[in-house]
Amino acid sequence: MPADSFDAIIIGAGQAGTPLAYALAEAGRRVAMVESDYLGGSCINYGCAPTKALLASAQRAHHVRTAGALGIEAPEPVVNFGAVIERMHHLRQNSRDSLHRKLTEDREGITLIRGRARFTAPHSLHVALVGGGEQPITAPLIFINTGTKAAVPDLDGLPDSGYLTSDSLLLGLTEQPEHLLIMGGSYIGVEFSQMFRRLGTRVTIVDTKPRLMSREDPDVSHPLEELLTASGVELVLSAETRRVSRAADGRITLTVDTKDGERRLHGSHLLVAVGREPNTRDLGLEHTNITLNKKGYIEVNEHLQTGTRGVYALGDVKGGPQFTHISYDDYRIVRDALLHSGKRTTAHRPLPYVVFTEPQLGRIGLSKNQAKEQGIAYRVSRLPARTIGRAQQTGETDGFVEVLVGDDDRLLGAAVFCEQGGEIMTMFQLAMAGSLRYQELQNMILAHPTWAEVLNNAFQRLKPGE
Repeated sequence: MPADSFDAIIIGAGQAGTPLAYALAEAGRRVAMVESDYLGGSCINYGCAPTKALLASAQRAHHVRTAGALGIEAPEPVVNFGAVIERMHHLRQNSRDSLHRKLTEDREGITLIRGRARFTAPHSLHVALVGGGEQPITAPLIFINTGTKAAVPDLDGLPDSGYLTSDSLLLGLTEQPEHLLIMGGSYIGVEFSQMFRRLGTRVTIVDTKPRLMSREDPDVSHPLEELLTASGVELVLSAETRRVSRAADGRITLTVDTKDGERRLHGSHLLVAVGREPNTRDLGLEHTNITLNKKGYIEVNEHLQTGTRGVYALGDVKGGPQFTHISYDDYRIVRDALLHSGKRTTAHRPLPYVVFTEPQLGRIGLSKNQAKEQGIAYRVSRLPARTIGRAQQTGETDGFVEVLVGDDDRLLGAAVFCEQGGEIMTMFQLAMAGSLRYQELQNMILAHPTWAEVLNNAFQRLKPGE
């Protein structure tokens, strides 16, 4: 069968590949978009969008439950878990339908091919079509945007336990867990623990590390641990899971080794949240000069080019920070290089992120540990949220704002663990992008009373870093 020729092929309709298809098509290129699963990638299907929809329901239940603190008497909320899940599915399906229209109806120049692509030569692919059959395609430009999937450890009894991952939970869970066991205390585990606890589920987190979110500074992760514990989440840390078993009634048991000896933890459901791994198997990369690192991610340079000329890797599949906004910036880098003679690269770009607990943890720039490791002198100021006027008025007094300042009085980084933490962090990011000195933020006139006034007050307690 002769191959269909295109100007560009994009493998994966995720948050980098989809806008790139739009941009190339609008520039007059003939584009093939190959997708074997749902349109939209992880963000729309089992990442940002569905988790934040569930979080919204969980937060609303919590606000009703705690309204008495503000003088509003309300009965204990009744969580209709089926309705919560249905709302999430509805929002997700709307996004999928919108993407499908844009790829197939609203734009000329894009051919959507549903199937699994595999390289047969550096610029040739065979697509095993979803409906059966195979379609060979070729193009001088190929973009790999296949993303990641949930990592599953090699653990005795796990395959037969009926475990969930964040992917399968968000795509297929229909019943509310009575007691959710979560293996993994990083961002996914932490967000899901608070979310399900607020929806009325008992939650236990098990992690091998001595603290949650171990990449954060200890004085950042410990307040979050205290918050979760106070809400009823059980933490079993410094614990190694040795075995998983499932009883005839569906009850799951984790056998774990802790510093105090063996424990058996029982629950109705098990969520495995121990990380992600790249979707690079069966891509036929042996027919190219593309290389993988030790973890299986595609190696690229700062222009996102692989070892095969004309072949790029974008988004999570290339390794590094796995965030939707990083994937989208990958698209912009490639778009500008190909269509606008752009010179931007992945080097030195900022890495903002938010952990969507309540309160949120927003992070930009260096942490204290990173500054120490890099030998960068810094001063630090930590402002308790309870001292912020807006926090006192709304009753959202948990957390803190921490900023790092360099010798030149410019910001090095910030950790914002308080209400509106992600939004406040973004303001610090803008200040860093503009190379503003902290004195300029202190003297800026800001509307009162707002959370933005944190920018005025965050530097009150500057002291040398340890």
